[in-house]
Amino acid sequence: MNTIPPCPRCESVYAYEMDALLVCPECGHEWNQEEIEEETLAIVVKDSNGNILQNGDSVIVIKNLPVKGSPKGIKSGTKVRNIKLVDGDHNIDCKIEGFGAMALKSEFVKKS
Repeated sequence: MNTIPPCPRCESVYAYEMDALLVCPECGHEWNQEEIEEETLAIVVKDSNGNILQNGDSVIVIKNLPVKGSPKGIKSGTKVRNIKLVDGDHNIDCKIEGFGAMALKSEFVKKS
């Protein structure tokens, strides 16, 4: 018998199989387990406290960050939702309200 992993978005244990996808009845998230495993093996990103970050996590900025071309920067304490991990120097892609699409370094955020 196959063991179905919990939902990667809300950690619900009630996920079920539907064709090639796994579905969470609590948050409605659908995912392909093979793709999740490949992404997990490829990139390991840790926040400023050493917690491992995953795609879809929410983080909090821990330092005031200047933004090129903008008169104001991102303030400490700003919450960023639904991050996407990428390979590179700035390893978090996200959208920040009031700024739009941004790339952040994981050393300036903590997992919320």
